[in-house]
This record gives sequence, C-alpha cells and structure tokens, in this order.
Amino acid sequence: MVSRRLSREEGHRRKFLAIIDETPECERAVAYAARRAKTTGGTLLLLFVIDTADFQAFLGVEQIMRAEAQETAHSTLSKFAAKVREEIGIESELVVREGVTSEEIQKQIEEDQDIAILVLAAGSGKEGPGPLVQSLAGKDGFSIPVTVVPYNLSDEDIDAIT
Repeated sequence: MVSRRLSREEGHRRKFLAIIDETPECERAVAYAARRAKTTGGTLLLLFVIDTADFQAFLGVEQIMRAEAQETAHSTLSKFAAKVREEIGIESELVVREGVTSEEIQKQIEEDQDIAILVLAAGSGKEGPGPLVQSLAGKDGFSIPVTVVPYNLSDEDIDAIT
C-alpha cells in the first residue's frame, strides 16, 4: 500500500530523492534533483544505502567493516552536500540506511511522505542503464514518480530543463 504524499500540504515541502552510490551517474542524478529542488522551492534528500551483504564475516570483523562503511557513507554524503551547497546554494538532507538498496529506498519513501520524486541517472556503460533503473521495469517498481536522467546531460543541459 502506498502512503499518501504530503509534500503539497501546508507545512511540508516536496522532496527530491537522489541515491548516492559508487557509480559515476549518481552525480547526474544529484545535479538534476538539486536544481529541481531549488527551482521549485523543494528539498533535496540524499540517500546512501550500505549493502549489508558485505558484512558476512566473523563478528569482530563485521563490526569493523560496518564502522568503515558508515564512515564512507557519511563522508561521501558530506562531499555531495558540500558540492550542492557551493554550486546550487541549497542545503541537503542526508540519510544513511543499511540493507538491500531497492528495499531501503522503498522504506525511505514510505517513511518520509514528503518525498515526491525519485531521481535516478541512467548508466553510460554497455551493461545497461544500471541496477536501480533496471528495477523500474520489474514488479518491484517504486511507489512514486521516477525521473531518469541521461548520463550524458551536461550541467548546462540540466539547467535548461529544470
């Protein structure tokens, strides 16, 4: 069941959700989402999901790996937020979750009823548009509109359409 979106209600602001990961295309998604948030008076939410499948080790090693992953997630989010602040002039909301990426994105959307649009960027490689974009075609699609930004759009192109 899809939760009703509250982004148009008084006291709420429409949030644009961009996923931060290790792919080069995530920069394009952030560029688009940040510009849309600014031009529409919305908010940018940056989400980093730590894949817990990587922590299948002995307990002591698992704790170290989890701590390192948390540090990487927070550092990466901070870098993106600083770039958005410097280039676009808006503050970003930062969230770190642990689990399966597509499941955690859906949970974040369900928990935050101000999220109105998920912004993804298509990959540039020959292996396809990327796992998140590919998941849209399956039965496990997301419960809000999704904007897919072509990888090859420049900042100038994005400015022109946002």
